[in-house]
Amino acid sequence: MVLSFSSVILVSVLILSYGVNSEPVQDKQALLTFLSMVKHENRVQWNSSSSACDWVGVECDATRSFVFTLRLPGVGLIGSIPPKTIGLLNRLRVLSLRANRLSGTVPTDFSNLTLLRSLYLQENQFTGSFPSSLTRLIRLVRLDLSSNNFTGPIPVGVNNLTHLTGLFLQNNTFSGSLPAINSDGLDDFDVSNNNLTGSIPYTLSKFPASSFAGNIGLCGAPLRACKPTYRKSSGLSTGAIVAIVLGSVLVALLFLLCLILFLRKQQRRPDKKEKPVTEETRAAPPAEAGTSSSKDDLTGGSIERERNKLVFFESGVYSFDLEDLLRASAEVLGKGSVGTSYKAVLEEGTAVVVKRLKDVAASKREFEMQMEKLGKIKHEKVVPLRAFYYSKDEKLLVYEFMPNGSLSALLHGVARKRVKE
Repeated sequence: MVLSFSSVILVSVLILSYGVNSEPVQDKQALLTFLSMVKHENRVQWNSSSSACDWVGVECDATRSFVFTLRLPGVGLIGSIPPKTIGLLNRLRVLSLRANRLSGTVPTDFSNLTLLRSLYLQENQFTGSFPSSLTRLIRLVRLDLSSNNFTGPIPVGVNNLTHLTGLFLQNNTFSGSLPAINSDGLDDFDVSNNNLTGSIPYTLSKFPASSFAGNIGLCGAPLRACKPTYRKSSGLSTGAIVAIVLGSVLVALLFLLCLILFLRKQQRRPDKKEKPVTEETRAAPPAEAGTSSSKDDLTGGSIERERNKLVFFESGVYSFDLEDLLRASAEVLGKGSVGTSYKAVLEEGTAVVVKRLKDVAASKREFEMQMEKLGKIKHEKVVPLRAFYYSKDEKLLVYEFMPNGSLSALLHGVARKRVKE
């Protein structure tokens, strides 16, 4: 039967309409099951009558046919992850469940997430050995299991993850010796504060000592040299004993020579991590309003992450930390005599305004006292101060984002309108 031209057009429209309004039914059901079985605070409220692609923390592909990204950092999830929930999102690319109170073992069906690129499970209470299911996710680029309660050895199966650029296992209780992990593509590596023992493999000796600190039993470059061990042997001739001693001496001399060359090379190598603040850097003009900016524009690249934290006021409604703020995308809103204001959008979609102060010479105590006064100001026409940050080189103020524009924009707009008239 031959279809008429109008019939062909109608079928095409129906097909296009179906593609636009499609819904990831299976992924949606898996997410609803996950949320119903895991205790959580009221920060996550998914409406089953709406599309999963419109939920907080959920991102779908362009055709809205499957869940592409799931980000639920610091939303108060409590307990273990049930099987046949997140493990069913087999087209997932990014999964972030960091900074919650998730516990138990990582489900074995995480091995189904074969397209996963980034996995962030840090700052939870997971237990058990290194999840074997994760060694099958060969497309992983970033893997962060830090600050949990994982135990046992680090498996050599980590070498299956040939695309890794970052591996973070610090602040757990992993034990045993470090496997010879292939570090050709690794830019970031950290196993500090565990119970690891033995010598550090040569493949990992390129990383700084801080990557291995807190493991009393570890030795070898870049940490202290390992002590040689000698075993008594019976029945050896005098010539064999002399040969063994001479060989050991030669090996020790070669090792010392290599260590000296390595240390000299390290001393000559410039430290890329510490960049002095020059007058040229301080005098650099800020970006114009409306242009996009990175987190280094937002903070000047001099944030002391470990010793300084965001300070929130008790009346605040936010639950993010400094690391979340550094990951946020930033847009310049404007600049003034005391600093530059940015719009920062966090991973979960929250928008805030960050004002980066300049030329503020005050001690930490003086600064905190002034911030306490500002934080107590309550007026319907004044945007409340929600948090602040202080370090030697950076002072940041965090306000709620007001979507109706700024007073400056309104005034300038009126001025331009009058000139045109």
